[in-house]
Amino acid sequence: MSSTLGLSWDQHHLGQEVQMGSVARRSFASENVVNRDHALPNPSWNKDLRLLFDQFMRKCEAGSWKRLPSNNHSPQSFQDFQTRFVDPKLPKEQISQARLFTRSFEDGLGFEYVMFCNDAEKRVVCFFQAGPYLQGAPGFTHGGAIATMIDATTGMCAFRAGGVVMTANLNINYKRPIPLCSVVVMKSQIDKVEGRKVFVSCNVRSVDEETLYSEATSLFIKLDPNKKLA
Repeated sequence: MSSTLGLSWDQHHLGQEVQMGSVARRSFASENVVNRDHALPNPSWNKDLRLLFDQFMRKCEAGSWKRLPSNNHSPQSFQDFQTRFVDPKLPKEQISQARLFTRSFEDGLGFEYVMFCNDAEKRVVCFFQAGPYLQGAPGFTHGGAIATMIDATTGMCAFRAGGVVMTANLNINYKRPIPLCSVVVMKSQIDKVEGRKVFVSCNVRSVDEETLYSEATSLFIKLDPNKKLA
């Protein structure tokens, strides 16, 4: 007995077993990728990003700064958010497949970054390298990708200061375009907190800090655990 593809029954099922084995291996690999800390150096990081990483790791050893791990799924600290605010009608399979947008590209193609925080000074610094898939105008980083990283950096700053927050307003002044695949330094700090409102500012500069690429201000709202989002 043969299949329509000319394979014997044994060959057909052997192929299925091999395929199933491949799926299992891919699933296991995917699980490892989910748990991987993407805020550690990988081969796609250029010299500038590695140098900045090493400099701030020394500051971490001194105790003033802390490196923030980054997986491609929501951190454990956001599990309470999911319990309180995510629509329970959403299929669990869809939720389990969700990935953090900035960590959904293969190494070197999209967002390569690492964040460090200084909770005493209420500051977060992000070193960001834009991969080739983030191109806007030829040879330059897309403005939306820059906005994404500014939102992520200021959002982390607000989160460290006030708990779970969501963006209410983000204003960006683009001063100069950022060359694709270059590294920039994003510095954010808490300006003030008024009740549930957290005001954060941010600037984006070159590695030598001589070139100002963007300036931004943002407003985040601390979520009320007793109220629904929609």
